[in-house]
Amino acid sequence: MSAFPVPTPPAAAVEAIVAAALAEDAPHGDLTAQGLVPADATAIAAVVARVPGVLAGGDVFAEAMRQAAAGGAPVKVDQAVADGEAFDAGATLLWVSGPARAVLLGERVGLNLLQRLSGIATATAHLVGLVREAGGHARVADTRKTTPGLRVLERYAVRCGGGSNHRDNLSEAVMAKDNHLSLLGSGSDLTRALMDAKARWGHTVHVEVEVDRPDQIDAVLAAGVDTIMLDNFSLSETAEAVEHIAGRAIVEASGTVTAETIGAIAATGVDVISSGAITHSVKALDLGLDFEVQAGASE
Repeated sequence: MSAFPVPTPPAAAVEAIVAAALAEDAPHGDLTAQGLVPADATAIAAVVARVPGVLAGGDVFAEAMRQAAAGGAPVKVDQAVADGEAFDAGATLLWVSGPARAVLLGERVGLNLLQRLSGIATATAHLVGLVREAGGHARVADTRKTTPGLRVLERYAVRCGGGSNHRDNLSEAVMAKDNHLSLLGSGSDLTRALMDAKARWGHTVHVEVEVDRPDQIDAVLAAGVDTIMLDNFSLSETAEAVEHIAGRAIVEASGTVTAETIGAIAATGVDVISSGAITHSVKALDLGLDFEVQAGASE
């Protein structure tokens, strides 16, 4: 989990994501609730954890309820567990109260997003803990393998779990991968191509290069890049690379990063361990909205 307060995602981005999700889920309203639930009924509900985890997305859930209640009395959401905070199974995470129809309308969208983000935060926190248990100093970072349209939220969830973010998009930083390098040659040709490109990008642009063989490292180092990513290196190759690079560049390890392997990877002394799995393969956390519908006028 995060040791420091994590800034929430931009409000405009959250509003847009929730609006699109509600438009998908209820393009013409909630037919069931409108037919069965009295217009003046109120609901008191709690988001309850079925399993332990780390929370992320409380404000996103609240935004789903806000939009679901648009045009009527508001739905009040009180967060009992802060984003980035660990909780046990059975814990009440948020309290919800307001017009029953609105709560029902926003329930699935709010829970879907809260469950996914909390699943990412929980998975990230687990890997961060394993790195620390192994005595490593490496940051656990995400990748661009995020759900299209949800990157801003999923990256936030990674931070809630104590992880770090890689580059946000292709426009933010330079990362030359194997397909780029295959077009640039090897040895001195690769060094020259990287140096020429660095001169064009300027000194403020962070340059990272992925290598998938130890014999590529010297050519990349000679170009003065900022970060070298070791892609699918063995543990012995990773340890040797860290010793050889010797602080001349940030060393990142990537590929086959799992809960079973991350401790040993961290013990090699790398600076960053990136994992696409914490966003692209994470399991949504099991959270439920337990509520009762009460007859009577909404307050």
